Amino acid sequence: MSAYRKYAKLPGFRDFPPEELAFRNHIFDAWRRVAGRYGYREYDGPPLEELELYTDKSGSEIVGQLYEFTDKGARRVALRPEMTPSLARILAGRSRALRKPIRWFSIPQLFRYERQQRGRLREHFQWNVDLVGEPGTGADAEVLAVAIDGLRELGLGAADIRARVSDRILLSGVFAALEVPPGLTPGVFAALDRIEREPVERIHERLAGPGGLGLGRERADAVLEFFSDPTIGRIERDFAGSPRVAERGAELRQYESVLGDLGFADFVEFDFSIVRGLAYYTGIVFEIFDRAGRFRAICGGGRYDRLMEHVGGDRLSAVGFGMGDVVLGEVVRGRGLLPEYRPGVDYYIISISVAEAPLARRIAGVQRRLGRSVVYTLGGKSVKKQFSSAAALGAGSVIVLGPDEVERGVAVVREMASGQEREIPIAELTDPARGKSPSETLRAS
Repeated sequence: MSAYRKYAKLPGFRDFPPEELAFRNHIFDAWRRVAGRYGYREYDGPPLEELELYTDKSGSEIVGQLYEFTDKGARRVALRPEMTPSLARILAGRSRALRKPIRWFSIPQLFRYERQQRGRLREHFQWNVDLVGEPGTGADAEVLAVAIDGLRELGLGAADIRARVSDRILLSGVFAALEVPPGLTPGVFAALDRIEREPVERIHERLAGPGGLGLGRERADAVLEFFSDPTIGRIERDFAGSPRVAERGAELRQYESVLGDLGFADFVEFDFSIVRGLAYYTGIVFEIFDRAGRFRAICGGGRYDRLMEHVGGDRLSAVGFGMGDVVLGEVVRGRGLLPEYRPGVDYYIISISVAEAPLARRIAGVQRRLGRSVVYTLGGKSVKKQFSSAAALGAGSVIVLGPDEVERGVAVVREMASGQEREIPIAELTDPARGKSPSETLRAS
């Protein structure tokens, strides 16, 4: 067995050679720029948390999806599968001292032990954006605006992506009008979360059957019939007699108006088949997809007003989303928006003979202290190979140190793109007080 096969990376994990890391950082940089424009501040937390933080929120069944173990202190721990519980834990002890609303974001690496498939690995990075302490739908609209803006920053427009928005409060009113017992509503949400992934017969069985929720055939039929056309227009028409539905519908229209004011009307549509199966969501929820339907959801989120209280903090309203880098990377590549990878350094110093090597190192030291990237040969390469190395590294300019020129106190600086060159006093390259780069001197000539 070869050493490579013996030490191959684990299934569902990725390596990031420079060109892949550059693409990942291209995404991260866009996320950070957009978060900053909306006033969000970056935070982070440990990648390892107590297992109970996740089982309390999602139930013991989540353990099968986690990288979990007992550590040397006999603690049950897990690699974080999501960031929201960590955020709730962090804020539990300090939220009272923070001005509301709290605008925080993070880009954690997350881990889930799941079957590897397209768009889903066992690790990924995720942009988490959360607005805490603001109960109004204006906060919901702002958070969705951040998500869409993060995608727009990467070149994706309204023709490429759509945000499908739903609302658990409104749907709960619809279910009440359909005579679904309130205690069964969470189970109905969980069953309907699979409506686009499982045959409708199986969903019906989950809703109606004795082994499921036990709604009975008639109520299950009514629920599924509603989801054959889950639009806000139909809700406003068919459930106009429900004050609860009418009131919430008016709030959603205001939410829609805010997004229109922000310039996102073309990106957003109401689609009440989106329910987000996680039980901690309490209001508006959304998912963002590519319009071609080639990929799974790029982003998902919504309002979760009870989670902070659940982990021992104050009861605080909150809304947020998570956007993973795996699916997003595929969408960006699929749209031909992958940035060109162009490695480069500012200068490559070429020594004609070994005698110039100490001077090359002094120049490199000074120029690096001035903030420029500089490379020189570390071995006895020929001049031809040094020029070849400069081209391979994408050097903007080369600084050529030859015996005759050095004796005269000058170096030759050549711009690689234009071939333009000029002699520059070596003192300008070795005196940090002068601070002018060789390229600036060249352009001034």
